[in-house]
Amino acid sequence: MSSPSHPDFDLWHQGYGVIRHSPTTCIRAKALAEQLVADGQQPDTATVFRKLMALDRLTSAGLWLVAHMTYANRVDIGGQPLTARDFKLHPEGHTGGALNMVPAYAAYLALNNLTGQTRSWLMGQGHCVAAIDALNVLTGNLHPEQHNRYRGPDGLSALVSDFYSYRQRPDGGMAAPLGSHVNPHTAGGIMEGGYLGFAELQYAHMPLPGESLVAFLSDGAAEEQRGSDWIPRWWRAEDCGTVMPVMIANGRRIEQRTELGTRAGLERFEEHLVDRGFAPVRFDGRDPAAFVCALYDMEKTLAANGRRAVAGEQSYPVRVPYGIAETLKGFGFYGAGANAAHNLPLPGSPRVDARARELFQQHADRLWVAPDELATCIARLNLHDSQQRPLERDHALACRNPAEPVMSQLLQASGPCSPMQAVDDFFTALVIANPGLRARVGNPDELASNRLHKVLDQLKHRVNDPESDQESVLGRVITALNEEAVVSACLGNKAGLNLVASYEAFCVKMLGAIRQELIFARHQREVDRPPRWLGFPVIATSHTWENGKNEQSHQDTTFCEALLGEMNDVSRVVFPADYNSTLAVLPGIYQGRGTLTCMVIPKRERPCVFNDTEARALARNGALVVDEDTSNGEPVLLIANGAYQLSELMRACERLRETGTPFRLVYLQEPARFRQPRDIHEANACLSEFERERLFPFRLHRRVALTHMRPEVFRGHLHPLFPEPRHSRVLGYLNRGGTLDEAGMLFANRCSWAHALLACALVMEKPPGEWLSSAELAAVEGRGDPGVVTRAPG
Repeated sequence: MSSPSHPDFDLWHQGYGVIRHSPTTCIRAKALAEQLVADGQQPDTATVFRKLMALDRLTSAGLWLVAHMTYANRVDIGGQPLTARDFKLHPEGHTGGALNMVPAYAAYLALNNLTGQTRSWLMGQGHCVAAIDALNVLTGNLHPEQHNRYRGPDGLSALVSDFYSYRQRPDGGMAAPLGSHVNPHTAGGIMEGGYLGFAELQYAHMPLPGESLVAFLSDGAAEEQRGSDWIPRWWRAEDCGTVMPVMIANGRRIEQRTELGTRAGLERFEEHLVDRGFAPVRFDGRDPAAFVCALYDMEKTLAANGRRAVAGEQSYPVRVPYGIAETLKGFGFYGAGANAAHNLPLPGSPRVDARARELFQQHADRLWVAPDELATCIARLNLHDSQQRPLERDHALACRNPAEPVMSQLLQASGPCSPMQAVDDFFTALVIANPGLRARVGNPDELASNRLHKVLDQLKHRVNDPESDQESVLGRVITALNEEAVVSACLGNKAGLNLVASYEAFCVKMLGAIRQELIFARHQREVDRPPRWLGFPVIATSHTWENGKNEQSHQDTTFCEALLGEMNDVSRVVFPADYNSTLAVLPGIYQGRGTLTCMVIPKRERPCVFNDTEARALARNGALVVDEDTSNGEPVLLIANGAYQLSELMRACERLRETGTPFRLVYLQEPARFRQPRDIHEANACLSEFERERLFPFRLHRRVALTHMRPEVFRGHLHPLFPEPRHSRVLGYLNRGGTLDEAGMLFANRCSWAHALLACALVMEKPPGEWLSSAELAAVEGRGDPGVVTRAPG
């Protein structure tokens, strides 16, 4: 191999501004240069070191711009001192973390240039977005709205002025295409990173074979949860692309030092990584060249390990290289390494504090790069056209658009069966019909208990050492008693087909990860770049009303209630009541793009209430008239939401019919379709007033609803369905439970058929004795034996 050109190496070795190259990094850089030449990716080592010199200057300019984003309203590209009025009245920014991300992201851009390959990137610490935006603006890697605003003569001043400006449009939205965290304006951004810890759980499941992903992670997130330790447990070369996790180890939280901020703590963390199947790689996190060398070696090493595993030369799990970038929080600017570096490192506001203004200028001067020199360096690193590769804005993960899945036609059921069997039948057929779409199943514990027998038999638990025919090294069921980890396996798999199923009460542990996903998807729609990944269900089964036997920890309707609060153009909540209604709604869920659906489904046998036509109408409209008798005057409107609730109201209707009382019973499968839309995007997912009137006529002002959820939540979200509150009652989960059966749970929460009739009496201003015997009335009023109500009829 050729040796490096001494003049270019020597010039690079001198560093630039605050950037210095250690002897270890120099050795690694020489090896990198020689390997790039040997692989035909660069013409000679001199070219490599000229690009590394350009990288130093781009990094320095990025640090300079990040500091201005926190403190200044304008920049002087000539490097002249700013006046007091040039600074913000109220500076703001997660400055230290953003400064630490500048050499990391700049190195990512340079590595892509050196190898002619656009990798994907992900940043778990989304509050460090200033680094990404600063470097994207400098290099022109931008979406149109940022390009138009920040690439003109005064573009950099517009950028720093917009950062934390809080300016709003007339509709209340942010005026600037810029945010405090990664957002859809951030070129190449795919995750907000507002919740630390979720990037760590998702990155292994993101890239497809042939793709590469650089995952920038926070040392604070190492304290989050165990799920991030299991990446080697899930990674397989057969269905996963190359991943390069890099922790930015700056040793500081917001208010104090992390354990990793000590030498002993970092060494213990390395030992921990080795024990979990990683191969830790420590390097200088202050030097962008050290990042380049580490990422290049990590990628090569994991790819080689994967090839050996595929060839049968080694077993899984293979060692996954894990970069540890050692740095000081806020390196490159005043206050590095101190707690204040997290947000505002200067001792005062430069707008009013002369000493702070002097310190700002002193430290900014060390980072400034002359405009002509910077332009030359950026041109040297921006060769996308000649390399025939996409901008980093358009990396593979940012442009996910899987093919429309092929749907298999399945037979409807006629007799009692578990509605979860419909999920089992549908998903296994879907996977078979779409072999090009990678399948993932997120499973916290018991697929068999939740009636997903075929899914388990076909896709199998992913394990390292199979013990049964339900386990496989290449299994596609990600199983761990960690709800956040398993839902993240599916949230990361935006290239394929996904299914998540858990006990309803434990789905609550998934909410943070899901909400982060929903917010980002919604914001993408709002900037007219809607996500294109295939929708999928998160199934809450073994639900509240079926889990009475397991104490109240297992009886919780929070999950569906919380997701009902999200915008329902990205967050659907459905309550199919039987096999056929479950089967009918599933195709639309998987054909949707950028939408997650909470499905609350019974796992026990339920009667088939709906035929094929009715089930399809339910899927299409979200509600259906189940039964009515309007021959004797104004009917009472009964609204059922939930499988067991439907059965109770159907039983109540028998009593009403026997006494000649008019009624209309409507099953409400998808409540949010009938809410008052909160904006234009949600309006497109809601039914019109005309359609709502057709199912819930306004003239029927006496109404009783029986819901799976807490009644206050149901009534609040669906207030248009209850135009006269004094003539309506909503029954639902009252936080009452224990060790009970289904009928006992319904009775304890005043949700039985008899309680529904008592509510009818109240809204119709009639004596309940018209429909209830004295013993039944005594039971619902808390004076008699519940058994007269809870025993099955006949």
